[in-house]
Amino acid sequence: MTEPRGYSVIQLANRYLLLVLAMAGAVSAAQAQDYRPAFHPDQLKGPPAGKPNEVLVLGTAHLSGLKALRPEMVAPLLARLEAWRPTAIATEDMSGLQCDSLRRYPVRYASTIKDYCYDNKAAAQATGLDVPAANAEAERVLAEWPAAPSPAQRRHLAALFLAAGENGSALVQWLRLDPAERRVGDGLNAELTAMLDRIKGRRNETNMIAAPLAARLGLERVWSVDDHSADREDGADAKAAGEAVMKAWDNPDTAAREEEDKALAAGLGQPDGLLDLYRAYNAPGQPMRTYRSDFGAAFLEPSPQGYGRAYLAYWETRNLRMVANIRDVIGRAPGTRLLAIVGASHKGYYEAYLNQMHDVRLVDALVVLR
Repeated sequence: MTEPRGYSVIQLANRYLLLVLAMAGAVSAAQAQDYRPAFHPDQLKGPPAGKPNEVLVLGTAHLSGLKALRPEMVAPLLARLEAWRPTAIATEDMSGLQCDSLRRYPVRYASTIKDYCYDNKAAAQATGLDVPAANAEAERVLAEWPAAPSPAQRRHLAALFLAAGENGSALVQWLRLDPAERRVGDGLNAELTAMLDRIKGRRNETNMIAAPLAARLGLERVWSVDDHSADREDGADAKAAGEAVMKAWDNPDTAAREEEDKALAAGLGQPDGLLDLYRAYNAPGQPMRTYRSDFGAAFLEPSPQGYGRAYLAYWETRNLRMVANIRDVIGRAPGTRLLAIVGASHKGYYEAYLNQMHDVRLVDALVVLR
C-alpha cells in the first residue's frame, strides 16, 4: 500500500478520528440544546383526594425602605389577605435552625449570620434551651396545644420561639395576648418582653403583615422559609464581580423599574396607595421585567470569569431552596392554603418552581388584592 506524500497511514487515521469526534461533539451539543424532557410535573395536578393545596405568592417591597409608610396604611391590605383566609403564612426570614447550622461554619457565613440571624442568647439563657432543643420543645408544645390556651401558655410558647430563633412566631403569640397579659412570666423575663415590644414596632413585612395577620386568623405561628446556604464570603475578586453585575444592571428595564418605584412610593399617601403598590408588584408582566433588568442581564454579562452567571446560580439556588421549604410546610397538612410573603424579585421564581409541584395550585394575587 502506497502512503500519500507527507502523511503516514497512522496520521491519516488520527486526523479522520479527530474529524469524526468533532462532528459527534457538534451533534451532541445540538442535541443537548434541543433536548426537552417528556415528563412535565406541572401537567400532573391530580385532582388529589381531598382539598387541594393553594399558594398565594405576595410579592412585596421591603417595607423598611418606604419612609412615607405609616402603620394604618397596611389595613386595607390586611383586610383583603384576611378575607382569603390562609391557614399558613411563610415569610422571608431565616429559620433559627438554619442560622444555628450556619453559625457552625463562620468562615463561609460570617456576613450572612451578621445580616440575617437574630442573636437569641438572652432567650437561650432565660429558657435553658439551645436552638435545636427550643425548636423541638415548641413542636412538642404545639402538638398538645389546647383549643383555648391560657395567657401563661402563650407567654411560655413566645419564650420558646425566641429561643428557637423564630421571632416572627414569638410575635404572633405576643399579639394574641391581651395587652394586659403582655408581661414578665412563664419564661419571659424583662429583657425578653422588651425585645418582643421592639420586634412589634419594627417596620418590615413579618412584623407589619405576617404576624398581625396570623394573630387575626387565629394561627399560632408563621414559617421562616428564607435560605442563605448558597451565600459565600466575598473572595479576592469580589470588587470585580460586583462591578460586572452592576454594569449589567445598568439597562432600560432597571431605569423603568426605578421610576415606577418612585411613583408608587410617592403615592403612598393616596387612598389605597399601598394597595396600588402591591397590585403593581404582583402584575403579570412584573417578573419578566425584573428578569430583564436583573437576572437575565447578569446571565448575559460577558466577563471571562462568568461573574453574572455565578450570581444567577446563587439566585436560582436560593429560590429553589426557599420553595423547597414552602413545599415542606405544605406537606405537613395536605389541603393547606398558604400565603407566601416575599420580596417581589422572588415572585416569578417562586411561582415557576411551585407550579412544578404536583400538589400545589397557585392563586392569582391580583384577584385577592381587588
